[in-house]
Amino acid sequence: MRRADLIVLLGLVAIAALLRLPGLNVRGTWDADQGRDMLVLWHLIYDHQIPLLGPPTSIGDFHLGALYYFLLAPFAWISNDDPVVVVGAIAVGGVIAVAITWWLARSIGGSTAGLIAGLLMAVSSSAINESTFIWNPNLIALSSSVALAGAWQAHRTGRARWWVVAAIGLVVTIQCHVLGIALAPPLIARYLLDLRRAPRGEARARFRRAGLAAIVVVVLSYLPLVVHELGNNFSETRAAIAFLASGGQPVALSLTARLLFVGLRVLAWPLEGLLTDHLAVGVLLGVALIAGFAWRMRVADEPERGEVRFLGATLVFGWLVLGVGVGGLATVTPLPVDHYHAFLDPIVFIGAGLTIAGLWRSTEPAGVSATPRLIRALAGVAIAALVAFNLAIAPPAVSPDGGWLAAESASHRILTSTGNHPIELRGLPAFKAADAYGFPLVWFHAQVTGTVDSPTPWTLAAAASASETGAVAGDVPAAALASNGAIVTICDSLFIPDCGGAAEAAAVPPTGFRLADRFVAAPGRTISIYLPGN
Repeated sequence: MRRADLIVLLGLVAIAALLRLPGLNVRGTWDADQGRDMLVLWHLIYDHQIPLLGPPTSIGDFHLGALYYFLLAPFAWISNDDPVVVVGAIAVGGVIAVAITWWLARSIGGSTAGLIAGLLMAVSSSAINESTFIWNPNLIALSSSVALAGAWQAHRTGRARWWVVAAIGLVVTIQCHVLGIALAPPLIARYLLDLRRAPRGEARARFRRAGLAAIVVVVLSYLPLVVHELGNNFSETRAAIAFLASGGQPVALSLTARLLFVGLRVLAWPLEGLLTDHLAVGVLLGVALIAGFAWRMRVADEPERGEVRFLGATLVFGWLVLGVGVGGLATVTPLPVDHYHAFLDPIVFIGAGLTIAGLWRSTEPAGVSATPRLIRALAGVAIAALVAFNLAIAPPAVSPDGGWLAAESASHRILTSTGNHPIELRGLPAFKAADAYGFPLVWFHAQVTGTVDSPTPWTLAAAASASETGAVAGDVPAAALASNGAIVTICDSLFIPDCGGAAEAAAVPPTGFRLADRFVAAPGRTISIYLPGN
């Protein structure tokens, strides 16, 4: 590696780290998903309950892979399950993703391409946000970049072992979000082409062995799911089939409109955030990226041209899968859905880097006439504007809900109000888990029910019990509230506008409990504490 490239890499890593690592106890959102994940890690570390399934999917009634928890478990173990350390590991993963994306773009299109791709990812408001809180899709930028880099390195060098690296990245992507499976067919197709072009004899045998090793990686990663399915009457398989048979998510838009909107959303998200927040900028960037890909596919020299075609085909395939099959991406809701296509983000950054680098090379030498100088100046202004735009819309230094620090503070208040009473948490509405405060209360060693701890159908012990009794996940009854226990309700105003009203009254027995405290723990999140007595 040249000294200049090393300096660029170190600079990009420094920028990415400075924009991701400070203030992680308050920067990232802290809600039910984050509390649930930390509770699962808590039970894995201290109760030796091995998770067989990952978090529930946002589409369908099934779960993601358990590999997500196993990847975070070492960081939870060394820190006594400290959420700041766990999210710190995710943030470092985001920094590493910048470095891998830089390397991949540089390897394909040269130093300028690497600089642009790495810089855009380092300052991307979307990428920064995805690096600063605990959530399963937030590992995808790293895993997808690993998968793409492994496939490129195997194709470029003819070294079959890189396909095992690609398989590892792909498996993590799919297990962290089910829609990452759209990355699999393009990578499998490339592997088969590499296998076909390999010379007969030992070289081709190495590719076959690498393919078998990749299959082993996939099988091993899904062993927890297999154990769960064998012990739970194939509940996950049946739920996935039911979702597919129902036609997926309904959507009112026509297919043409859906494809157009989803395509722009996929291209705009990594570079400028949510498309509908800055529609004109998003459309302009989308059109520019499409034109850039088409131009590089036609005029770039090999091997860049071949790789641009592969990346472009992968992007198109992912777009079609998402546009046709995922109705939620064609709508705008208060709930996030842009993580659905996070596995394509590295391709967008690389495409932008290759396009700008191609423009730069096409104007060499820049001093011959005014036109090359103008093109270079416009390209520089565009990159500077995009960097400044992302820095301007960067996530706030403190999350609107106060992050982990606010949840910790609210839990201290709950403990102060409840004293030595056991605590039963009740989420309002009922489908919204109370784990945002369940985890910090468990972390403080309080007696708590109503979290992922009760019931916990995702463990080896639960699977064995279900196998013996014929039960399926969810059949285990919640622990009964102790006679001297407190009831704590957590109301989300996104779903219940009158927190403290009828829904809360219905969740608490009409007699035998008195309201001891009520406070707003975070915007839109009201906590009420009821103690025994009249």
